[in-house]
Amino acid sequence: MSLVKRAATLTSRVSHARAQALSRGCVSGRRLHDTSRKGDSPTRREKHGMAAGQQSWSTLVGAKLEKIKADEPALPSFATCNPDMLSPQKPGKVKNIVAGKWVEGTGGAISEVLDPLTGQVFIECAEVLEEGLDPYVASLQSCPKYGLHNPFLNVKRYLDYGQISAKAAQMMADPAVEHFFARLIQRVSPKSYAQAKGEVVVTRKFLENFSGDQVRFLVKSFGVPGDHAGQMSNGYRWPYGGVAIVTPFNFPLEIPVLQLMGALYMGNRPVLKVDHKVAIVMEQYMRMMHACGMPIEDVDMINCEGAVMHQLLLRSRPRTTLFTGSSRVANLLAVDLQGKVKLEGAGYDWKVLGPDVPTDQQAIDYVAHVCDQDAYACSGQKCSAQSMLLMHKNWHQTDLLASMTKLAQQRTLKDLTVGPILSVTTEQVLDHVEALLKVPGAKLLFGGKELNGGEHTIPACFGAVEPTAVFVPIAEIIRSPKVFALVTTEIFGPFQIVTEFGDEELPLVLEGLERLEEHLTAAIVSNDPRFQQTLLAHSVNGTTYCGLRARTTGAPQNHWFGPAGDPRAAGIGTKEAIQLTWSCHREIIHDVGPVPAEWKTPPPS
Repeated sequence: MSLVKRAATLTSRVSHARAQALSRGCVSGRRLHDTSRKGDSPTRREKHGMAAGQQSWSTLVGAKLEKIKADEPALPSFATCNPDMLSPQKPGKVKNIVAGKWVEGTGGAISEVLDPLTGQVFIECAEVLEEGLDPYVASLQSCPKYGLHNPFLNVKRYLDYGQISAKAAQMMADPAVEHFFARLIQRVSPKSYAQAKGEVVVTRKFLENFSGDQVRFLVKSFGVPGDHAGQMSNGYRWPYGGVAIVTPFNFPLEIPVLQLMGALYMGNRPVLKVDHKVAIVMEQYMRMMHACGMPIEDVDMINCEGAVMHQLLLRSRPRTTLFTGSSRVANLLAVDLQGKVKLEGAGYDWKVLGPDVPTDQQAIDYVAHVCDQDAYACSGQKCSAQSMLLMHKNWHQTDLLASMTKLAQQRTLKDLTVGPILSVTTEQVLDHVEALLKVPGAKLLFGGKELNGGEHTIPACFGAVEPTAVFVPIAEIIRSPKVFALVTTEIFGPFQIVTEFGDEELPLVLEGLERLEEHLTAAIVSNDPRFQQTLLAHSVNGTTYCGLRARTTGAPQNHWFGPAGDPRAAGIGTKEAIQLTWSCHREIIHDVGPVPAEWKTPPPS
């Protein structure tokens, strides 16, 4: 299919809003591009929402591309791009990996990635089309079901990956490498430097945790004595073989790295697809890992549309597929792949503030700060972001809401403490706010407007909204299934619902939590043991923080992160998460004899 025909097919698939975005030259930052076209004419720039001569991304954040500071770290030796120089004139190039080779797109096809802050093309991804899938299907199917290594096969690879992880962690501890990845993350998924650097640090610490002998400790077996001499049953962690990993845009490094390395540690051979908008981050990570000794044949990486990846999964039938992202897509994959999935879908995450309000202002300020971070850091684009805040009425005695309002208003596009929303448009968010305000008793607490009054260069296919909070009475939320569905619609951006309850309304809170379909993170902000007991006993979220300092976000490398209440649930970050997601249990019963001297053939039974 030609690129022109393919673009037309895409238009027919998208919704009306996305079709309008396509007519402006932008569908979630992707545009298919004929490689014969060169340059970036003023007409194309205007289509992206940025007039010729308008200031670039770097000006928006106070940097100057034309004069890199002398004290900034040099680029790492493995790097093939400079995050600060990505532009229409010098776009980043993203290639694919298949069967141990870096390759271009099908017939030279590329997809253009738009700078989320300016709408300019600044990255070109080598695009694999459906007709180019054969090598990827063959490569994934080349891995046997018993994996590249297992407790009886190629055991040196456990040690090799311990050493590779140690080298990678050491490399990422280099300030130049740390800065490189933090800036690259900022360019493709705009967030504050502190948030971007935090993602790099968590990834490095994960690699440190699984250095040396820790990889082989992941597959530690156990033995149980048998019924007679020479019999022993042993339990082993066994790989699946050929597997697939599909990850979203919001954590371009942390999510794919932690899942990819877990799959490799256990002996699997993955094909990796990262959202095209941020794929350059993992492409550069793969180059770093090759420099650290990882065999290039161990991982395939593909840049393609979701529909093309779906065809790859259907044709190659991976033994398991890890999907992080939309719950709708997750459920479709579960059906189409006959349940051979591990999922971390969207999370509608809640925080309950208990009746035991702190008496000191510092503690109240701390709770307000954490509420702000949970709801609005990374512009709310975390699967663990605080979607609903349920406050006990005792908190009316404090300035909590006033403090949250003040903190939200301090977030600016200049430092990227609020920025583009990459999966929801401004119109969609504001329409949702308008619908909520029609609920009896609902009111706008703060926000509810386009960012900077519309004075920005974020393209229209992305969202640009002030941090927003809407109050809806708890009785109205529970009374009407229609209102409950509206209130619990996840907006993947800087948005939250706020409600309140008294002691007599706690059963309504518990009923609402029971109705929710997604159970990723939760926070119980209370030091009252009885209140904690009640909430913990009547909820199911897989990662639940409890106590005065409880939060919904964070996902560090030192504890399990993942949903609960779903047999398909995946975990990330810890030994248990890796074992659950990337291996299965195999029991081998050794029974070597000897046969007792007095044994005789018994009658049939």
